[in-house]
Amino acid sequence: MPNIGIIGAGIAGLQLGLLLRRHDVPVTVYTDKTAAQLANGRLLNSVAHHAPTLKRERELGIDFWPVAEYGYSCHHHYVGGPEPMSWRGDFDEWSSAIDYRLYLPKLTETFEERGGRLEIRTLQAEDIEPIADRHDLLVVAAGRGAFAALFPRRPELSPYDGPQRILSVGLYHGITYSEPKGVTISVSPGHGELLEIPMYGRDGFTTALLFENVPGGDLEILGRQSYEADPKAYERLVLDKLAKHHPRTFERVDPARFALTGPLDILQGALTPTVRQDYAKLPNGKFALAIGDVHTVVDPVVGQGANSASHSAWVTGQAILADYGFDELFCQDVAARRADVVLGAANWTNLMIGPPPEHLLRLFGAMYADKAIADEFTNNFDYPDRQWRILATAERTGEFLARRAKA
Repeated sequence: MPNIGIIGAGIAGLQLGLLLRRHDVPVTVYTDKTAAQLANGRLLNSVAHHAPTLKRERELGIDFWPVAEYGYSCHHHYVGGPEPMSWRGDFDEWSSAIDYRLYLPKLTETFEERGGRLEIRTLQAEDIEPIADRHDLLVVAAGRGAFAALFPRRPELSPYDGPQRILSVGLYHGITYSEPKGVTISVSPGHGELLEIPMYGRDGFTTALLFENVPGGDLEILGRQSYEADPKAYERLVLDKLAKHHPRTFERVDPARFALTGPLDILQGALTPTVRQDYAKLPNGKFALAIGDVHTVVDPVVGQGANSASHSAWVTGQAILADYGFDELFCQDVAARRADVVLGAANWTNLMIGPPPEHLLRLFGAMYADKAIADEFTNNFDYPDRQWRILATAERTGEFLARRAKA
C-alpha cells in the first residue's frame, strides 16, 4: 500500500485525500491553516461547483449541501452596449455555490474522521525534499510561493504576462434572486463582467457579486478602493456601478437593505492566468505531481477553477489506485488523462478575458436567438473540453452553428 503526501488543503488536496482514504491508502495533508482559521477568516472566493464535481462529492460521501436544496438551475446573460441583449441558458443538472469557509473546514474534519493525517505547518522550499522522503508520491496542490517554483510556466499555454482583470468579490444583503434562481453573467463591454451568484454561507443564503474589472476601465475602482476605509462609501460605489453597467442585477437591489454581509466578506486582488508543468523530478529521484492551482491558475470569469481542480484530483486518485509505480511514466499518464478538461478550462477562460473575437460575438448572437444553443453553451460549463472544441477557432464555432441550424 503506497503512502501519499499532499501539500495543500484546498478542494484538490482534500478531495484527493478523501478518495484515497476511501480505499484505505495512508495519506498526509500538509497545510498552513487550521479549519478554524479558515472558518473564521476572510472570504476565500465565490466558486460554483458544477454537476461533475457534485457527482464526485456524492461518490465521496461529502454532499453535505444537496444541490436540490442549495443549488441553482440556469445562467441569465446580459450583454450591454448600444443594442443590449439578454437571454437564459438552462442546465440539465444544477450547480451550486457554497462559501468555502463552510466547505473546506467540513471536508478537513471529514478527512481526519476517515483516518487521514493532517499536519499544520508553514512549509518552505527546503522542506519539500524531506517531506517527499516520507512518502511514495508527493502531490502538490498549493499554488503559492516555493511550490509554484517547482513547476515551470508553460508559455505556449500561458498567453498573459499579467492580470487581465482587477477583481472584487463580496457577499451582499438586499438583492432578490433572479427567477428562476440562477447566476447572472453581465457584460459591460470595455469595462468588465459581473457574476451575480446565489451563494450559501455563514449567514444562510446570500448573494455574491464577483466584479471582473478591465484594467483602465470605469469599473477598476471596485478592485482598488478600500472597503475598510469607508464601508458606506464603498457600498454606494457598488450601487452606482451596478446601475450604470449591470442593470439586470441593479433592478433587483433594495438600496435600503443593500450592504456587505460582514467586514471579512470581501476579497479584492488580481491574478495572472498560468499553466505550469505537470510534474517535477526532485533531487532525491522521486517525483512531485502538480494538481489544482499550482498546475493551472485560471481567472474566475467562467467559474472553472474549482471544477478543474476537482477533476484533476479525481484523475490523480484513480491513477494512484491503479498504478503504484510513481515514476515519470505515471506522471505522464496523469497529465494525459486530465489534459482535455484542465487545459480546455484554461484555454476557454483565457479566450473570455481577452478582446472578444468575432466568432465569440457571433456565438453570443446565436444564443440570443436560439435557446437550444444557449442551453448547450450553459451545459458545457460542466464540460470545458467540449466548450473549447466549439470556441477554439472561428472555423469550429462556424461549424457548430451550422450543425445546430440544420438540427
